[in-house]
Amino acid sequence: MQSTSAGDIRAVLEESGPDYEEFSFEPAAGGIRADVFLVTLVVEGTEYEVVVKFKPEGDDRFAVEPRLHEYVADRMDIPVPRILVFEQEPEADVPPYFVTERVRGENLADRYGEMTDDDWDRVVTQVGTILGDLHDGIAFEAFGRLMLYDDRITIRNWRGNWREYFGDLTRGHIDYLDRTPFSGVQSRAGEALEAGLGAVPEDGVPRLVHDDFQPTNLLCLLDREEPITAVLDWQDTLAAHPDYQLAQAEFLYIDSTFDDPETCERLRERLYDGYRQHREFDPDGSYEACKTVYQLSTLLWRMTGFADAFDEDDLGRARAEFQYRQQFDRLADRLLD
Repeated sequence: MQSTSAGDIRAVLEESGPDYEEFSFEPAAGGIRADVFLVTLVVEGTEYEVVVKFKPEGDDRFAVEPRLHEYVADRMDIPVPRILVFEQEPEADVPPYFVTERVRGENLADRYGEMTDDDWDRVVTQVGTILGDLHDGIAFEAFGRLMLYDDRITIRNWRGNWREYFGDLTRGHIDYLDRTPFSGVQSRAGEALEAGLGAVPEDGVPRLVHDDFQPTNLLCLLDREEPITAVLDWQDTLAAHPDYQLAQAEFLYIDSTFDDPETCERLRERLYDGYRQHREFDPDGSYEACKTVYQLSTLLWRMTGFADAFDEDDLGRARAEFQYRQQFDRLADRLLD
C-alpha cells in the first residue's frame, strides 16, 4: 500500500471539495487492499464527514468500484454509499481517487461479541434480502471478474462454463496457500476441490456477485429493524453463479460462527427467507450438492488473507488459525468421504 500524507488529502479537498476552514483524517479500520480514509472537514463552522479512497498501486480494476456504486444504487434497494466525486485522472499529483458520503454505522464484525439472538435474526435476514436483490436485477452473458473498459462495465477473461471458472478461481486460492501458515493443506485442498467439482453446474445465468461480502465490509446499527446500513468494498465483483455467493454467505455468517445445530438451522431459514423476498429458492437439489465445495473455496480464500487479517502479535491469531484448520478438516472430510 502506498503511503498517503495529509498533503494528499488536502490536494483532493482542494481539487474536488468545498471551501473549508480545516480538516482532519484517519485511516479507515480494516482497510487492507486500498488506501481508505475517513475525513472530517469544517465548512462555515459545520463539520462534514466523507470517505476518500485512493487507487492502490497495480490495481487496474479500481475504476469499476465507483461505477458499481452508481449502478447498484440506481437499480436496487441495497444500501451503498453515494459517490460524491470520482477522479480517474486527477489534476493534482495524487493517485486516482473517489469520495463517498460517510454512512452511519459500525463495522459488523466488531459487534459480534454483543449481538443477541434477535440481532442475528435481523442481520442474517437482511443479508439474504441484499443477496436476493443483488442476484435478481442484473444478469450477464458470461462468467468472470468485472472491470471498466471504455467507461462500460465489462467482464475480464470471460468464460462460458461456470464449473471451469470456479475451479480455476479456487485453484488460485490453493496455489497461494504456500505463502500462508496453511501451506501444509495444499495437497488435501486440491483433492477435496476435485472431489466436489463435479457437483458444480457448468451453466446457469451469471449474476452480479460481491465476492468480498464478509462482516468487515458491512456497516450496521443494531437497534434498527434493518440493521445493515452500508455494503462496502465493491472492488472484488464477479459475474458468477448466484448459488456460489449464497453458500459463501451461509458459511461466513452461520457455519463459521456458530456450533449449535439448532442455531445454525434457525439462521439458515432466516437467510433463505430473506433471499426469497426477491428470488425463488429451494435449498435442496443442486444447491445442497455443491454448497460444501463452494464453502471450501470461501474458506481457502479467507486463508489466503490470513496474514493481512492478523498481525504476528495479535492475540487472536493462534485461535483463528486453529479455527480455520478445524473448518478446513470438516469441509474436506465431507468432500472426500
